[in-house]
Amino acid sequence: MILSLIVAYDRNRVIGHGGSLPWEIPTDMQYFREKTRGKPVIMGRKTHESIGRALPKRLNIVVTRQAGYVAANECVVAGSLIEAIALGKKQAEQDGVSEVMVIGGGELYRQALPSADRVYATEIDAEFLGDTTLPELGGDEWEVASQNKVQDETSGVGLNFVVYERRN
Repeated sequence: MILSLIVAYDRNRVIGHGGSLPWEIPTDMQYFREKTRGKPVIMGRKTHESIGRALPKRLNIVVTRQAGYVAANECVVAGSLIEAIALGKKQAEQDGVSEVMVIGGGELYRQALPSADRVYATEIDAEFLGDTTLPELGGDEWEVASQNKVQDETSGVGLNFVVYERRN
């Protein structure tokens, strides 16, 4: 089973501001949907609350330390990342998919990165105001498996979709 992170960040590795994305880039949202649809997704409570609903066509697992937390309909609550990964793997096996996706936020990325096999990164060629950043991946641990540079037609922002694979 592959544990993957999917994340978008700007030139300064900013991933969030005030509990939400600091940008609206349709091309990146389409990429996110394509990569996560049909796969279990794991998110932190704040990310879940910023989305405000379950993402369709995938099991949504919300990680929180808050006892008795009630998530949106069709979401499963886990008390830790380890529990969430176990739930995601079980669902992935039932669905015949080989990947579980961590979709944020910052704290969950930090916890999951040491265990991750793959990172789907959207590198945004711009700078945004933000209060949450992604840590560096660590040069020797990761290699670029693929990349695709595009320009978002709506915003005009340049994007580089990079897939990083952990070296064995």
